Amino acid sequence: MATNANWTIVFDDKLVIKNYAEGADEGIGYTISDDSFWSDSKFSNIWAVQYGNSITSDEVEYRDSTPHSSFVDANIGDINQFTNKWDSAHLTQLQANWDNDNIDDETEAEKITRLGVRPTSYSS
Repeated sequence: MATNANWTIVFDDKLVIKNYAEGADEGIGYTISDDSFWSDSKFSNIWAVQYGNSITSDEVEYRDSTPHSSFVDANIGDINQFTNKWDSAHLTQLQANWDNDNIDDETEAEKITRLGVRPTSYSS
């Protein structure tokens, strides 16, 4: 696979990973449970994607003997179709973290002072 990728997508695992180079504290992956998305015919022969910042730093790996290609040459759409799903899953996680970070007898105003407001959006 390509090196220095910002995003990794593993189709069998329905996994989208935002790698450290893209600004994540570490490689953070989320399983995206959207069967209709993953079963799109344009993905049928793809095993994995490493997506970088240029054609030379990305790579699409196929299930069969098709030679690896760049993301653009694979003609499977825009990277945002994956990053938007990751952003949504990450926002859900950030909200759950905020919701579960409680101190006994703390008011909502005190919690906001301590943590900031509850996240309502996230964009990579």
